[in-house]
Amino acid sequence: MYSLRIVRSRRFLLASAALTSFVAIDMPAALAQQAREPLPPVEVSAPQSRRQASPAGRDAQSPRRAAARRPAAASIAPKPVVPIAAAQTPLNTNAVAESASRLGLAVRETPATVEVISAATMREQGYRTVSDVAQGAVGVTAGDNPAEPSAFSMRGFTNSQINTLYNGIKIGPQNMTSRITDTANLEAVEFLKGPASLMSGEGAAGGAINFVTKQPHTGPIRNEADFSWDSLNSFRAHYGSGGSTNVQGLDYRFDVSRSSLNGFADDTNTRTLDVSGQLNYRISDSLKVWGAIEYREDRSKAYWGAPLVPIAFSGSHATTGIVSGTYFNKTDLGAVTIDDRTFNTNYNVLDNRNVAKEVWLRGGFELKLAPDLTLKSQAYGYGAERTWFNNEVEAFNSGTNLVDRERFYVAHSQRLVGNITDLIWDANIAGFDNRLVTTLSSSYLDFVRPGAANFPGDSVSLVNPDRGYYGLLTTKQQTARIDNEALSFEDRLKMTRTFALVGGLRVEHIGLDRNSTDKTGLVNAAFPFSQSWVPTTGRIGYTWEAVPGLTFFSQYATGADIAANNIFLLNPTDPLNLTTARTYETGVKHLFWDNRAEWSFSAYDILRKNVYAAAGGMQLNLAGRQESKGVELAASVRPIDPLRIWGNIGYVDARYADYDFVGGSFSGNTPPNVPRVVANAGASYRFFTPWAVELGITGRHVGDRYNTDANVVTLKAYTVADVYAFVDIPRSVFNAVDQARLTFRVRNIADKRYAIWGDPFYPDQILLGAPRSYELSAAFKW
Repeated sequence: MYSLRIVRSRRFLLASAALTSFVAIDMPAALAQQAREPLPPVEVSAPQSRRQASPAGRDAQSPRRAAARRPAAASIAPKPVVPIAAAQTPLNTNAVAESASRLGLAVRETPATVEVISAATMREQGYRTVSDVAQGAVGVTAGDNPAEPSAFSMRGFTNSQINTLYNGIKIGPQNMTSRITDTANLEAVEFLKGPASLMSGEGAAGGAINFVTKQPHTGPIRNEADFSWDSLNSFRAHYGSGGSTNVQGLDYRFDVSRSSLNGFADDTNTRTLDVSGQLNYRISDSLKVWGAIEYREDRSKAYWGAPLVPIAFSGSHATTGIVSGTYFNKTDLGAVTIDDRTFNTNYNVLDNRNVAKEVWLRGGFELKLAPDLTLKSQAYGYGAERTWFNNEVEAFNSGTNLVDRERFYVAHSQRLVGNITDLIWDANIAGFDNRLVTTLSSSYLDFVRPGAANFPGDSVSLVNPDRGYYGLLTTKQQTARIDNEALSFEDRLKMTRTFALVGGLRVEHIGLDRNSTDKTGLVNAAFPFSQSWVPTTGRIGYTWEAVPGLTFFSQYATGADIAANNIFLLNPTDPLNLTTARTYETGVKHLFWDNRAEWSFSAYDILRKNVYAAAGGMQLNLAGRQESKGVELAASVRPIDPLRIWGNIGYVDARYADYDFVGGSFSGNTPPNVPRVVANAGASYRFFTPWAVELGITGRHVGDRYNTDANVVTLKAYTVADVYAFVDIPRSVFNAVDQARLTFRVRNIADKRYAIWGDPFYPDQILLGAPRSYELSAAFKW
C-alpha cells in the first residue's frame, strides 16, 4: 500500500543511530508452556497451601478505503524479560504477560482479565495463524478479512479499537497494519481485555492483543522441526533452534518458517515467510544485553467474499442458515441469501495481489543499579511495505442480475523508530512491600500512502464470472508523521500477604502532521495541517487471595482513541477530538485440586463516549455512546492423568446509544461483527501405550452477528467442530530424535457452511468460513 520512502527527518536519523547502539535485555527463554518472569523476581509459582503445597460502505472514504491501511504511533515496550520456568497451569495463569503489566506479575496476580495462549497450546489445537488463536480465546472472534488481515472482535469492540502489539510494540491501528501471521515463530499470544491505554496507549478502547516471538533460553541446545500438509494442498514448514553457545553467557534463538495456505475459493492462496533471531548476552550478574532481528513477508491472492443475492433470484440455489434479512444497495434486493453456486467463486481480478514485507530491529539492556533498583531500556526500528491491488466490491444488482464490481488500490511505506526505558524500584514502605515501575517511551513514525484516485469498475455474471484484469490505475498521495511521547507509572503495594493494590497512570503526547495531494500532485484544500493530543489514562484495582489459589480482583481502567476514523486518516474537517472509554470489572481466578483444575470468571461494564461512525462517503455520524456489558467464564480440568476437559464462554450485550442522524437512528443497535455469545469446548484422552496415542475434539459456537450498524442483515449463528489424533513415536524408532509426533486432524468435521465475517464498509458481500479439510503433520525435537 505504500511506496517505500527514505525518511528525511533528522530525528529519524538520530533515532536510527541510537538503535544501532542499543543491545538488548536477557530473555532467558521459557519453554513453550513455561511462564516468563522479570527481574527482580516476583512470585509466580503455583499457589501453595498455607501449611504444605501438594505437588502438582464499500465507499472509497471508508476507514480502510479512504484511509486505506493506516499506521500508528508506537508506545509500549517489547517484551523485556522472560520467565524462569513456572509450570503451566490448566488456564496458564502462571504466565507473565508484559502487555498486561510492566510489574512482572503473573496473570493470576493482575487485576484484569488476561489470557495467554502458549506455543504448546497452539501446536496441540492446530492453530496455524493468529486468527485461529483468537478464535480459541474467551469471547474473541476473528475473520481474516483481506482488507484488514487478522481483524478481531473482543468485548463489543473491533478493528482499530483493539491495539495489536508485536513483542509489546504498537505499530499502528490494527485495521491498517495487521497482517496474516503464522504461529510457528511465536512463543505466545496475549489477550488483555477491556480499555488498556495505560499499557499500549491511544487506540486500546477494547483491549490489546500481543504477539510474542520465541526467545533464547539458557541450557543445552534444542532443535525442532515441523511439517504439515492438508487436503487443500496447503503446506507449512518450520525449523527452530536455541540454547547456550560455547561463549559463556551467550544464548541464542533462531526460527524460520514457510507456509502456503490455499483457500477454498478458486485461485486463492496466502504464502508467508518468517525469519527471526535473537542473541542474549549476560556480561555480568548485573548486566545483560540483547539484540533481535526479524523479517516477515506475506503474499496473497485474496478472496473478498460471496455477494448477497435476492432469494427470489437464487430460487432453488438459495441457502438457509448463513445469512438472513433484507438489503438495499443501489437496488432493492429484498430478502437476501448466499447462492450455493457462489461458495467457491472468486470475483477478484486475475492480476490481484496483497503483499507485505516487514523488517524488525530490536535491542536493549537490563542493568541492576542496586539490589532494589533495575534499569531496562530498549530501542527498536521497524519498516514495512504493503500493497493492496484488487477488485474489492462485488454488489449484486437486481436491475441487471449482474454483480457490479469496483477496483481498489492502496500502498503503505512505513518507518518507525522508538525507545522504551523502565526504571524498576522495589522498596518497603511502612512495612509494606512495594514495586514501582516508571516508564518513559518515545517514537517517531513516517508514513507515506499512495492510493487510488479512480476506482475502475465493471459488471460480471453471478455464476462463472469473467474475472478480467484491474485496468487503469490513477494514484494520489497522503502522508502522516506522528511523534509520540509517554510517561507512565505503575505500582503494586502489598497491604498484606494476600491483598495488593495495583494502579497506574499514563500521560501521552501525540503530534500529527498530515498532508494530502490530488492525482496531479496539487495539495488538497486545508492541507497540510497539524494536530496534537495529550490523553491521560490509567488503572486502579486490587487482588485478594482469599484462600490459597482463590484470587478475587476488581479494576477501574480507562482508554482513549481518535473519535473519528483513524489518526492516520484524519482530514481537517473531521472531528479532531479524542473519544474516551472506561471499564468497571470484577472477577475471580481459582487454581485448585493440586493444580489439576482451574477456572476464572469476570463481569464488566464498558462505556465509550463521543463515538463517530462512518455513514458512507466522507460523512460521519455522531453515535454518542457505545455501551458493552458482559461476563466471561473459562475452566479446564484434568480429573485423571489421561483425560483433559476444557471450555469457555463469553456473553456480551453491546449497543449504541444516542446514535441519531438525519433520516433515522441506530440507537440500540449492535456494532458489526459482535456476537452475543461465543463458546469453545474440548476434550482429549491419552492412551499411555508404548506408542502413546491421544484423541481429541474441539467445538466452537458463535452467535448471530450483524455486518453493519444498520443491523438489517444477520450473519447466522454457527457451530463447528474439529477432531484430531496424534501418536508419539518412541525414541527407539528414531535414535537421533528425542520426540517425534504424527498428527491427523479434521477441521470442520460436519462441513458446515457459515458466515465468518462481514466488513461494514463492503456490506454487499459476506466472508464465508472454510469447509471441511484434512491435515497431516509431523513434529520432531532433538
